[in-house]
Amino acid sequence: MDHINIKKLAEALNLSTSTISRAFRDNSDINGATKERILAKAKELNYQPNHYASNLREQKSKTIAVIVPELANNYFSQAIHGIERVARANGYHILIYVTDDDYHKEVTFIKHLHNGRADGIIMSVSGEANDHNYLNEFGTKRLPLVFFDRIYEDIATPRVVTNDYKSSFLATEHLIAQGCQRIAYLVVNKSLSIGKTRMQGYLDALAKHQIDFEEQLIVDCTNSYDENSIIIKNALTDLKPDGVFTSVERLAFATYYACYDLEISIPDDLKVISFSSLEIAPLLNPSLTTITQPAAEIGDEAAKLLFKILDCEQDKNFLNEVVLESEIIIRNSTVNQLKKA
Repeated sequence: MDHINIKKLAEALNLSTSTISRAFRDNSDINGATKERILAKAKELNYQPNHYASNLREQKSKTIAVIVPELANNYFSQAIHGIERVARANGYHILIYVTDDDYHKEVTFIKHLHNGRADGIIMSVSGEANDHNYLNEFGTKRLPLVFFDRIYEDIATPRVVTNDYKSSFLATEHLIAQGCQRIAYLVVNKSLSIGKTRMQGYLDALAKHQIDFEEQLIVDCTNSYDENSIIIKNALTDLKPDGVFTSVERLAFATYYACYDLEISIPDDLKVISFSSLEIAPLLNPSLTTITQPAAEIGDEAAKLLFKILDCEQDKNFLNEVVLESEIIIRNSTVNQLKKA
């Protein structure tokens, strides 16, 4: 039998090719009986619609770009999983781009994606200290864009975030309740929106409990594990904190390693709490007390916001903010064994 294409199927049914296409796209403007007749004939002739070609005609890639600062962080892996699940349910694929916290990579990726490679973008940003106006230079042609976790406050677009201020406030209060008076706050970039918000929660909790703020206890770290090892060892040696609040997951690992090398006992000598979605946190020695963000749900919600735009249910410049709750999970890194018993 000759290969059956949409034109031959249309001829066999004495219908137009556009009617055939509407039947396979399940358009509501096609008669139910006509659709059934088309699908039955297609099955009889073993016709398979070429969705890729259809997408090209509609100028849709059926692809979503996901831009993240890193993949090593378990949080971003879980968020991507949530995005992919929603994308797949809508017949879309995802492309993942990693900026390594490099603003110039972010700009390059965004400009590249406006060539038709993707229909929309979900992004956790990298360059808050830079000029974000490049996103507005596309004007009305800017792709639908949703921020999650790290955002640009001055760009009007939907975003999904967590209650970072409240979580940080409660995390600091937890350390204070465990007897900590010299609490170090470890941060990679305090100019980032999440860095600033989390630090403010830490500062306000100290103030509430009348603990004097010492600027040197805010420890600036980097994206380098080797550099962080030196920075944290110096901080633990020179500042002698009794509690450490790390604003990102990688700094909790670096603190554990530093304590091991310096023979500092967690939690007896130093209590540690961290933002982390790490699934093995309960298996660390000691198990790590975490502020756990609902990472997969964040990705899920971000993708749903994007599809509202793609399905023309919402304007792409509408500032819709979804705020989800994080959970503090108390484990052995902040609770003395004797006190726990």
